[in-house]
Amino acid sequence: MLETTPELANVVLQESSPAIPSASAAALAVGLAAFGAGYAERGIGSAAVGAVAEDEDLFVTGLIFTVLPETLVILALVTIFLV
Repeated sequence: MLETTPELANVVLQESSPAIPSASAAALAVGLAAFGAGYAERGIGSAAVGAVAEDEDLFVTGLIFTVLPETLVILALVTIFLV
């Protein structure tokens, strides 16, 4: 058991090499953030259009709610450039 402890530590700490290169991990993070934002906008967009069709005064509110998920992608891009 004690002989495998350093090997197990290398696997846990990934001292030898990372599982995913950093550029690929960054692309995956932004892609998943964009997918999540698109999934969130799916319902928000249709609800906003329906609300604006009923009352034109709700246009600004609908626009704000539609744009909010996109900030997720912007924050993911900013995080990647900072790291």
